[in-house]
Amino acid sequence: MSGDTRLEEFQEFARTRSARLFRTALLLTGGDWHLAEDLVQTALGKAFASWGRVQRADHQDAYVRKVLVRIHLSQRRLRRSSEQPVQTVPDSAYGDRGDPELRVALLSALGRLPPKDRAVLVLRYWEDQSVEQTAAELGLRAGTVRNRSMSALARLRELLGDERESLTTV
Repeated sequence: MSGDTRLEEFQEFARTRSARLFRTALLLTGGDWHLAEDLVQTALGKAFASWGRVQRADHQDAYVRKVLVRIHLSQRRLRRSSEQPVQTVPDSAYGDRGDPELRVALLSALGRLPPKDRAVLVLRYWEDQSVEQTAAELGLRAGTVRNRSMSALARLRELLGDERESLTTV
């Protein structure tokens, strides 16, 4: 396969999958737009570097999503603080998409969960993966994924408190 063909195939993959990868990264990072962009960029860079393996994978999306999640978990282990100072507070978090207060509450609560718990919830409930698929992507046993799901959901409910009711009655 020529280098031009390889590049074109990768560019098509990146063009069609970037938005979904970004939404997953945004949830994994607790709503940090810039960190999510960096995460997607890094994952796509690694995917391009091993594009031959990605192409041979049964599920290319799952392969790259696994790379994305592993990079996120690795970065979280290396980072000492996730707080980032800003000069000014923006007027709105995400523009006019749904109820911004609920979105901010949910992203904030997700951001306060440990990274692996957040990854389990995002893969299970946002990406709609089975327990087995989630376990395979995170390198965990299925029972561990079930336990983490239950405890992470309980913690999420606790963090959301009174706002949880408004999330379910929209």
